[in-house]
Amino acid sequence: MTIILLGYMGSGKSTLGRKLAESLNIPFIDLDDYIEEKEGLSISELFAQKGEIYFRKKEHEHLKAILENQSDVVLALGGGTPCYANNMELIKTYPKTKSVYFKASIGELVKRLKHERAKRPILSRFESEDDLTEFIGKHLFERVPFYSQADVTLEVSNTTELAILDALMQALA
Repeated sequence: MTIILLGYMGSGKSTLGRKLAESLNIPFIDLDDYIEEKEGLSISELFAQKGEIYFRKKEHEHLKAILENQSDVVLALGGGTPCYANNMELIKTYPKTKSVYFKASIGELVKRLKHERAKRPILSRFESEDDLTEFIGKHLFERVPFYSQADVTLEVSNTTELAILDALMQALA
């Protein structure tokens, strides 16, 4: 089975995806890392040098290639992946695929992301926590309709990694 983790940046997709893959003894792929390896540029460099349209096209192509492989894998998507190029529709066409939305509150996301602004180009321009909160709220509002199409939704705010992993294992059983 291909287990696809989606949700907003900072929701824990990569961290928990690695742990889930380890506990299931199957490979883990972070789509952003995969794209960087295949393209030979960081995500920030791809956006800066080639633009978002190029990036989204490559993101779709690489997602499709991973899904076509249809091996047992845990795949963490980038926060925007489900929202572009009909990627959620693509994900739903593969029968041995289970998608999981890691749903986090705006407050939880701000708490997790406020110290990572330098590492996340889309957030680096926000100096105040209020501005960051407003941006995340608006951005999340735009993305939730895509995220909500996942097969399973897990609330990941104010809980432990262990509790999330347990809930995830139950949802996949």
